[in-house]
Amino acid sequence: MVKGKVVQFRMGRHTVHEKHFLIEAEDVDSRVNASKMIGKEVIWKSPAGKIIKGKISAPHGKKGVLRVIFEKGLPGQAVTTEVEIK
Repeated sequence: MVKGKVVQFRMGRHTVHEKHFLIEAEDVDSRVNASKMIGKEVIWKSPAGKIIKGKISAPHGKKGVLRVIFEKGLPGQAVTTEVEIK
């Protein structure tokens, strides 16, 4: 199990994708390493104990950031919190 950190919503100039998030994972520092993680499950736990699951869909950029699509959108307070990658 790898830990990661929610960095931001996936955003465009005029749009915000509510279910798409960018995540920095530990020990992933390049696009090649990020590509190997595609398809893995991501779990976010709220302070109240609620669990929201997602799936890694693609790398984002060249520094190893991951794009994750969650079942439901995460709340705004989820930015800068930890996630688990299985």
